[in-house]
Parts: sequence; structure tokens; C-alpha cells
Amino acid sequence: MKKLIKKYKVPKQVGWLIPGLEVKRWFLISFIGLLFLTFGAMVLFNMQPVILFLFDWLKDIAKTVPTDLTAGVFVIIGLILFIKGWQNSNYSMFDIHDDRDKNAVLESLYRRRKLNRGPKIVVVGGGTGLSTMLKGIKKYTNNITAIVTVGDDGGSSGRLREEMGILPPGDIRNCITALADDEDLVTELFRYRFKTGEGLEGHSFGNLFLTAMCAITGDMVRAVKESSKVLSIRGQVLPATLDDMRLAAEMNDGSIVHGESNIPESGKKIVRLFSEPANCKALDDVLIAIAHADLIILGPGSLYTSVIPNLLVKDISRAIAAAKAKKIYICNVMTQPGETDNYTVSDHLKAIIKHSGVNKIVDTVLVNDYLPNQCLDVYKSKNSYPVKIDEENIRKLGIKIYKKGVIDMNEGKFVRHSPRNLARAIYVWYRKQGKN
Repeated sequence: MKKLIKKYKVPKQVGWLIPGLEVKRWFLISFIGLLFLTFGAMVLFNMQPVILFLFDWLKDIAKTVPTDLTAGVFVIIGLILFIKGWQNSNYSMFDIHDDRDKNAVLESLYRRRKLNRGPKIVVVGGGTGLSTMLKGIKKYTNNITAIVTVGDDGGSSGRLREEMGILPPGDIRNCITALADDEDLVTELFRYRFKTGEGLEGHSFGNLFLTAMCAITGDMVRAVKESSKVLSIRGQVLPATLDDMRLAAEMNDGSIVHGESNIPESGKKIVRLFSEPANCKALDDVLIAIAHADLIILGPGSLYTSVIPNLLVKDISRAIAAAKAKKIYICNVMTQPGETDNYTVSDHLKAIIKHSGVNKIVDTVLVNDYLPNQCLDVYKSKNSYPVKIDEENIRKLGIKIYKKGVIDMNEGKFVRHSPRNLARAIYVWYRKQGKN
């Protein structure tokens, strides 16, 4: 377009008149249709037009043809021409000719407009739990902010972190793909993990892409924003901090375990989780999103390695406590060996309150109230058990309980939070809170 305008030496505003765009004809038809609609309305309501000869012409027609019929013909013709012209001018601008593509565009536009009016939701966490939440909640709103932990030091993310000196991209990549508008080839490409190749094996394409974007743009925030454009995601994904945050845990025997990937493997009970450095600074965009949120969701995900690390950034904890939004924590269904052995729901909540340093971090806890019996033996063999819902202790914390079946069971008889069921349960709960 710019080359054509420059070649013909015409102003940018006149660029739409350049031959070959297949837009002008449809604008013309729309204009003619609008004229017909106007004429029909004038006849129907017996209006005196500005151009007298036009009114006389319409009166002559009206003498031989009934007024209602004349008006109806003009209105119908005008309406058809206007809709057809307007419709095709838009399709021409988008270069869409296939009927299936046209229907998809209309559906997408309607859905996007509707979702743009949805509530402002902030989801805090990491790992697969956070991406699970995002896959479901994007069906209800486009106003989503995912705040992602950056404490990961294992797998592909850990290797890139050590070799390239960047924030771990794995959880961020998962969130970007979870919020992608369509599960298309590009989304699958971001998830693709190399199975062979010296230096490539074990890395995902998305992690490498984010690493490259970080080198080009200069920081992870800009890298995430540019990567998000590639996948046309709904909402935004933000790292909790840009500081080189490392996790460490004090165990019940007084020992200190360093590294997020080492903590669950220690075989000891966690007494306290902390970050190195201790005072990581939150992103301004994170704090702004929290302050303007209608709903804040913590979890689901590993308590000590996905949810709590975000709350160790004290600016985030204080911002959540001060926010006017509804706040809900999604408790894990099963205990996690090495992290939450023998934990009840209230134990999860106490850990969150303790590490955040504030009391108003959660209003309500969502607990799953249905578990298939056939999965219990599988989990028992892995030393994992259902998280007990100790209602009395939960209420002593001043936190409400919301029970709902929000899981699916896979072929291996492992239970996972269902994106659809989880998002629907939270959205129904949120709407009810607004009516109270």
C-alpha cells in the first residue's frame, strides 16, 4: 500500500482510491443502498426532501403505485444493497472469500466483542495448574492477566536460565499458548519439544523463541509481549519479577535446600520457603493489573513451587490484600509428595497466609468435592492422598468454603483440574458474589 501511494504520489487518505483494492465498488453499493433506504423512509413518512425535484419524482411514482408498496420496495432494495455492500467491503479489506472463513470471522468478532466486556481477572501461579486455569477462563473474558512465577530452575528452562542468563521461559510459554486464540499450527509449534540434536534435545521451540526474543528486545517483558502478538493471545502474561529470583527452603531438620527443582526431592518437611534475593521487586504492570482487577485467582498448582513463590514478592502480596477484587484460592485435590504431605485444606491456606505476610490474601477457597474411588489406589502407591477438607479450621481463618466438582480423570486414572469445569465454577461463583 505504501509503495503504491508513493509511486502514484498521492496523499495517504486517497490511498483507498487506488485501483485493484476491490473496496470502492462495495462502498459505492453501500452508499446507493443508503440512498434507497432514505428515499423509502421519506415516502413512508411523507417527509419533505431537501431536493424538490426528487420529492416531485417520488410523488409521481406514489400516484400510480400505493405509497406503502413504494416505500417497502425502496426500503428492501436499499437494505439489501447496503448490507451487501458493507459486508463485502469488509471481506475485501480482510481478503476473505471462502464462506467458511466468513462465518468464522463473524463468530470471532462477536465472541471477541463480548469477551472484551468480561471481568478483569488476575490469575497468580505457575506450572501446569496456571495454564489449566487460563485455558478455561479465556472462554469468559479477554481481560486476563497471568502473573507467573520465575523460580523454575529445572529442565529446559533451567538450562536456558544458566546458559543464557534469562528468566526461566517455560511457565511463561505455557501461559502464552494457553491464552492463544486458536489451537493452531503456531500454537503447536510453540509447544514442540526437540527429541534429538546436540544442544537442542529437551528444549521446546517456545522456550528457544522466547530466549531469542529476549536477546532481541532486551528484556523478558518485551519478549513476552511480542511473542503474545504472534499467537494473538487474549489478555497478557507477566513475570512476577524481573529479578533473578531463586527459591530456597528451610526444612524441619534445620537444613536449607536451594533450587526449586531440589525442594520436592529432599524428602523433608518444608518449614519455610524464601527467595534469593529476599526483596525482589514486582513489575509495575503487575501491580496495576492487581489494583484494577475484579477477580483474583490463586492457583491451582504446587503450593510451594508455583503459588507461594509469587507471594514472596511482597509488593504483590500487599497489592492483593489491598485490592477490592474478589479473591479465591483453588486448593489442590491431592497432596503432593515432598511438598504437602498430610496437608489439609487449612494447612494450604495457613502456608499462603504465613508466606504472604498478610491476612486478607484470600476470601474463599474452592475445594473439589468429588473424587472417583478407582483413582485412590493409583495415588496411594505414589504416597499421595486426597486433601482433607477440614471445614472448622478453614472457617477459623475467616475464609469461606466453595465446594464443587472440578476435575477430570485421564486414562492413567490420575485426576486433573478440568479447564472447563474449573472456569465455569469460578465464573458462577464470581457472578453470585456480585449479587450479594
